[in-house]
Amino acid sequence: MKIKVLIADDNSFIREGLKIILQTYEELEVLDTVSNGQEAADYCRDNQVDVILLDVRMPVMNGVEAAKLISGQTKTKIIILTTFDDDEFILDALRNGAMGYLLKNNEPERIRESIKCVYNGNSILQDVVLEKIKSNLTENQEPQAKFNASLFTEREREIMCLIAKGCSNKAISKQLFISEGTVANYITSIFGKTGLEHRTQIAIYYLTGKVD
Repeated sequence: MKIKVLIADDNSFIREGLKIILQTYEELEVLDTVSNGQEAADYCRDNQVDVILLDVRMPVMNGVEAAKLISGQTKTKIIILTTFDDDEFILDALRNGAMGYLLKNNEPERIRESIKCVYNGNSILQDVVLEKIKSNLTENQEPQAKFNASLFTEREREIMCLIAKGCSNKAISKQLFISEGTVANYITSIFGKTGLEHRTQIAIYYLTGKVD
């Protein structure tokens, strides 16, 4: 079964170029391309889309606002794909349901693997994005809430740290010498304690101490 992909970008050259490239991978099916956030939200609501590549800066409705609608109204998994790594967008996009944040200068193979990873329920946070989040936390004038470590077991804290580094369940299981099933059980426990719904939110909580 192919992964059904939608591309949302206001630059026709970029979206059509991505479509041509991604269609060469046999496991991916590019359903369509759209040029703004409203079109993206409408399309995901009316069609079965597995993963959307969503630009941030678009007319009518930007990618951050579209992500909130898409995550709230559909089962589509969201990857923010942009040339902009501005601090102002990163946390908002991830808090609004995006499971990944990549810059457009990545090789096509990296984008392909990220689509597969997010489709399988893992989060993708590129190194530069993590560094931006950390930098924002240290430079922000308002104090950030601290991660409440006392709520979690030592193993849960280790897993949250690795999730924040972008590790998959498989990578975590290898590093901690436990089964993938055990990792999944710990993550379920973390969800229960925090009220969070997906891995990217765990990463944000671990880094910022905030759950909203």
